Amino acid sequence: MKKLLTNLSHLAKDKKAWLALVAGLFLTLSYAPYNLWFITFLSLGALLYCINPLANGKLAAKQSAKYGFLFGLGWFGAGISWVHVSIATFGGMPLIASLSLMVLLCAYLALYPALATWLTTRLATGPYSFICWLLAAIATTEYLRGTLLTGFPWLSFGYTQTDSPLNFLAPVIGEFGITLVCMLIAFALYRLASKDGKPLIASVALLAGLYMIASSSQLHYQDKTIKTVLVQGNIKQHLRFEPSEFWTTMSKYQDMTRLHWNADLIVWPEAAVPELEALSTEYLTGLDSAATFNNTALITGIVDYQYDTRNIFNTLIVLGKKEHDDSEGHYQYLGKNRYQKHQLLPIGEFVPFQDFLRPIAPLFDLPMSSFTRGDEVQNNLRANGLNILPAICYEIAFADLVRGNYRSDSDILFTVSNDAWFGDSHGPHQHMQIARMRALELQRPLIRVTNNGISAVYDPIAKSQLAMPQFKADVLEANITLIKGDSIYSQYGNWPVWAVVILLSAVGVFVRLKN
Repeated sequence: MKKLLTNLSHLAKDKKAWLALVAGLFLTLSYAPYNLWFITFLSLGALLYCINPLANGKLAAKQSAKYGFLFGLGWFGAGISWVHVSIATFGGMPLIASLSLMVLLCAYLALYPALATWLTTRLATGPYSFICWLLAAIATTEYLRGTLLTGFPWLSFGYTQTDSPLNFLAPVIGEFGITLVCMLIAFALYRLASKDGKPLIASVALLAGLYMIASSSQLHYQDKTIKTVLVQGNIKQHLRFEPSEFWTTMSKYQDMTRLHWNADLIVWPEAAVPELEALSTEYLTGLDSAATFNNTALITGIVDYQYDTRNIFNTLIVLGKKEHDDSEGHYQYLGKNRYQKHQLLPIGEFVPFQDFLRPIAPLFDLPMSSFTRGDEVQNNLRANGLNILPAICYEIAFADLVRGNYRSDSDILFTVSNDAWFGDSHGPHQHMQIARMRALELQRPLIRVTNNGISAVYDPIAKSQLAMPQFKADVLEANITLIKGDSIYSQYGNWPVWAVVILLSAVGVFVRLKN
């Protein structure tokens, strides 16, 4: 106990420890809805000051890991504080328990920057060796954070630049590459403060080269504009899966759509139809006929429980016209023109160790928390002659998953969600920001429709967004111009970035062996 108190006393007196924590906290301001993207470089620069690129060895590495961990605590503690809104409102846990759960989650996520800073300081032998190892370590740990235990790739540094001048990089190197560019710029500015301008010159040269590559793109607008209608029902979360409210919800969406059948494409949110698909065939057949009669298509989220296999899928289905020459409604249960969510949300859609966890608290026994994974690679949805690239809720944060379902003839990136879980927090804004980054990477118009916001359309060439208000039942009509051509990122993904990371690692090894 005495040793613990001594350690805490030393920590309280460690100014760099406080700086690392505050730098992580302030990083949240770089993300939506604040969008102060330049703070990213200041926060990362402060972290570099704490871990000291000129130091190396076991002791320095241990100190770096501590500062990396504290930076991570601030980064995730403030950045994903919206998770606690969900736990506190719907989790049914005492406040002390819910706060403890948040601390554990943030501490787990903070291990990744701690590992990155430890590896970097342990392996580096000088400032330029340091940046090689730093970029390699950040790339590796961010990949692991987005992969291990189903992955949590939220709040990567690259997302801070979604609406910054650096967003031209997205179609070339993707968000993953932008994350490394952010770290490189922060290092260059840090070294500039030490009167070493070489890293800044190298960074400017790199950005200039990437800008020339981005400017040579063959992407362009098509001579085709479609009219789209987004329907946001704003159903209260506690009513969404109450059987007595099913028909009220379904009638509301039907009534809100009634005056907008003249669109080319109508979209409803995730699980907008709360009744199980197998029990909703009459309702769905009626919508299918109405959409077909009006020469349009409607995409909606719905839950599909298959009684024979007991599998339950979070699903998107298409009603009405699939192809241009469709002449009559032909909805069929379990038809092939559907999308089944692959990347499930832990606790919300599946519960690990469920026999142990479900009895503990309502948080681990939420409605619809036993979903089955759909295939990782699925066909685009066909709706009124359009190829629709779908992603449901949390999936939009997984760049490789979304890109894995992209095709050259994909017309629109379409994502649905229900962010009512997170109330009036910054979570839904971050979610929309992530979706915009996917649109920038793939250079396809984005349609995002949710239960209570943020529902919007986004043009990745004009970089313009049209949205409807949050927390309001509303309908948004938008004209979307389609885009032709493939971005570099859509063709090669993160492989060019990983090639650079491998090269940097080789340089780091060479320098270390030489010394």
